[in-house]
Amino acid sequence: MVKYKVNFREYLKELDKETLIEMLSDAAKNWLAHDGLWFLEVEAGRGMEEAIKYDKGAWIKFTQIEAKRIMKRHNIPENSGLDGLEKALKYRLYSYINEQTIEREGNKLRLYMNNCRVQAARKRDKRPDFPCKPVGIVEYEYFAKTIDPKIKTKCICCPPDKHPDEYYCAWEFSIEE
Repeated sequence: MVKYKVNFREYLKELDKETLIEMLSDAAKNWLAHDGLWFLEVEAGRGMEEAIKYDKGAWIKFTQIEAKRIMKRHNIPENSGLDGLEKALKYRLYSYINEQTIEREGNKLRLYMNNCRVQAARKRDKRPDFPCKPVGIVEYEYFAKTIDPKIKTKCICCPPDKHPDEYYCAWEFSIEE
């Protein structure tokens, strides 16, 4: 029998940059798949309303953990305003698998989710948009407030709201200077 310790960091050092990027994308897809499967199980057992209730609670906690890890990894200081938020949004797991646009105008920053894997899959299956607005509100609000508690979050639109073909949801972040 051969026995050895597995050191993933050493294996990763042997890989080329493109492979590492694709592995990061795979990891983000796996994370999202797990989130979706978890939700579907709760929905099947408890109904949509209960599933959304528990999903909101999980996202409140997860989004703060994600923001803190991004801040640490990318040297984003606490209370860094919209500059910090703009940088942090680029490193969210979503950004590795969804198409997004960020606009910045004065003391406002807007994030548009142009292509969302969840909504695109539902559209492909000829199902209506997933009503993610209640979860999105807490997700983006807590993420932004972890970066800087002075940031205000506003939902421009998010399913079940009607939205243009260019994006599924849109969020506006502002801060009083």
